[in-house]
Amino acid sequence: MRLIKPDNEHEIVPLRRALEIAEQYNKDLVEIAPNASPPVCKIIDFGKFMFEKKKKEKEAKKKQHTVQVKELRFSPQTDSHDMEFKTRHAREFLENGDKVKAFVQFRGRNILYTEQGEKLLLSMAEELKDVGKIESKPNMEGRRMIMVLAPTKG
Repeated sequence: MRLIKPDNEHEIVPLRRALEIAEQYNKDLVEIAPNASPPVCKIIDFGKFMFEKKKKEKEAKKKQHTVQVKELRFSPQTDSHDMEFKTRHAREFLENGDKVKAFVQFRGRNILYTEQGEKLLLSMAEELKDVGKIESKPNMEGRRMIMVLAPTKG
């Protein structure tokens, strides 16, 4: 196996010799690349190695942005002012990198106005086309018509 010593010196040695060298340094023998030919091992303090690894993972996790799905609810007779207000909220959500799930809730006899609900959702998507794109077109699920908008990259 290829052995990397604490002073970054490389040499090819058998396993038993590598273990003896690690014991001389009072450190652990850690296999870094098992699939390499020959396998690569390094003499390091394993506890410190794991601590550094977890620290790097934690830093990487801090920097990533999780995409949330924000919901907006409408009715088939939503007024134009309410529509503008909710569209403004949807714009903010999309600019922040979140997805928007807009749905029209049909109650009672409102189920007769499905085409009105679809027009409502498509007009909202048209107003938001500069910051978002339609991920799933308006479709009925029970008494709801649902459309999902995703933010455009850039």
